[in-house]
Amino acid sequence: MVEASILIIEDNEDLGFSIAEVLRKRGYEVKTALTGEEGVKIIKDQIVDLVLLDIRLPGKDGLEILKKIKAWDQDILVIMMTAFAELEPAIEAMKNGAFDYLIKPFDLDELRLVVEKALETQKLRREVLRLKRLHLAGMPECEIYGVSSQIEAVREQIRLVSTTPRTSVLIQGESGTGKELVANAIHYSSNRRDKPLIKINCSAIPDNLLESELFGHERGAFTDARTMKKGLFELANGGTVFLDEISSLKLSLQPKLLRILETQSLRRVGGISDIKIDVRIIAATNQNLETCVREGSFREDLYYRLKVWVIDIPPLREHPEDILHLAKLFLDQENRNFNKNILGFNPKAEEILLHYPWPGNVRELKNVIERAVILCRDEYILPEHLPRELQLESDKAPILGEGITSANMSLDEIEKRHIIYVLKENKGNKSRTARILGISRSTLREKLRLYGIQDEEGE
Repeated sequence: MVEASILIIEDNEDLGFSIAEVLRKRGYEVKTALTGEEGVKIIKDQIVDLVLLDIRLPGKDGLEILKKIKAWDQDILVIMMTAFAELEPAIEAMKNGAFDYLIKPFDLDELRLVVEKALETQKLRREVLRLKRLHLAGMPECEIYGVSSQIEAVREQIRLVSTTPRTSVLIQGESGTGKELVANAIHYSSNRRDKPLIKINCSAIPDNLLESELFGHERGAFTDARTMKKGLFELANGGTVFLDEISSLKLSLQPKLLRILETQSLRRVGGISDIKIDVRIIAATNQNLETCVREGSFREDLYYRLKVWVIDIPPLREHPEDILHLAKLFLDQENRNFNKNILGFNPKAEEILLHYPWPGNVRELKNVIERAVILCRDEYILPEHLPRELQLESDKAPILGEGITSANMSLDEIEKRHIIYVLKENKGNKSRTARILGISRSTLREKLRLYGIQDEEGE
């Protein structure tokens, strides 16, 4: 991945070449221009992070070009290059938005330090914006919780693909399984973590605006296009684009997405030149894309280009050992949110949580726990704090083992039988049993002694 893109606007061709060579050796992508007009054209057509701009140029001088650059893209950092006798224009440039200036002749160490300082400043600005977005979103950044082998497999997939620079990823799973959380984890575990993560819900943007939002447009491209606008892919340069509900992307835009995947370039609406970008694309779907391909609503070539790396997230009902683990995690979060100190769930409430099939998956579980915390005025969450549909589902079938029901039992008897059942299901493995029950191994050992279960099950 390119470190950063730098443009040198310098009419002394030899000096421009020398500066460019020094910066290229440090891993930067470098472009050069001999005039301000040529430099502005490059900025309009390509991605540029930093400009080294000479104050004395043929035609329009550096101050005029600085104003044009800032009018086009306020986020581009500009370092002015000036002779000692031209300090006044350099100071004027700083007032007009230049980041810094270099006095000619400057040595290579001075050049390197000023460039690194500018790019570090830009990196910090982006980090502040990223943290603001996360704060506004009110969500954990990238932690994938769970103790089951299925969730550990998902974590391993994330670890592996995070080390690749540009591999596209397709995340598949039912609604509420945490596809966006997986996308977060991939981005923030990768070397793109300091660049933007831009999320696009393909079904949420109106069709008539989608192309302009994704790819941007040039001024005058259509009736309301009064100014140039960068698209979301262009704004994500260096980072990641997360396309949620990718099956909803209309057919007319699918070839453009395919082109980005294949060439890492795009063309704005109304544009005449290609713009190079560097992004990783992560797509997510709760639909079967193979079926969409067969039905003709999704391009086969795009499907195969997206599924270079596939992560399947299992529904919650397929890893029930994570239900109580997640419930306790959400309980801790909501205790903090509502300034409460609820200690846990009583055994019957745990039974209900374990028995429910969770069609809305982890998202539904989180919502149920939030509601229960709001309603609870006791030390433990009770069955009556849970939604009626969960209680009705629990009444349909036994959940404490074959032929065992909870009617007319004391809470101690329910807990004892449930421990025996989970212990048997896990072939006597106490460590795994403790994880599923959401208690420590020492607590499990105490309960086994208390209920006289020690001799019934081995280690």
